[in-house]
Amino acid sequence: MNATRAAIEEGIVPGGGVALLRAAKVLPNLKVANEDQKQGVRIIQRAIREPITTIVRNAGIDASSVIEKVLDNKALDFGYDAMNDKFVNLIDAGIVDPTKVIRQALQDAAGVASLLATTECVVTEEVGEKKAVNPLRAGLE
Repeated sequence: MNATRAAIEEGIVPGGGVALLRAAKVLPNLKVANEDQKQGVRIIQRAIREPITTIVRNAGIDASSVIEKVLDNKALDFGYDAMNDKFVNLIDAGIVDPTKVIRQALQDAAGVASLLATTECVVTEEVGEKKAVNPLRAGLE
């Protein structure tokens, strides 16, 4: 219900991480004042590629080939449907994200990153490497 309200308020973008992936493509052209800001843009550029990378890896597919195919296609709503293992028009397939949710996630992430950048010490949990699992095939192999 909240996603529907958010979509009504600010519209929708292609889902599956494609809107963020396409946003990452324009970031190198962003005018920045100094080297710190340039580094920040590079960090954001890498970070916003993660949603599509994670979705594709979880489907058991090579993320780099999917990302390349999506970026090579000029249609802004072209993307990968992980559930059906095919490339589709994401809007027509109903694979969408509310713009407000994406915007808010980016703003929240920037706030956390800013806080971490000014913190002298951070304690985190050590994370081991996990094997990607296609949730549709889990337990069948």
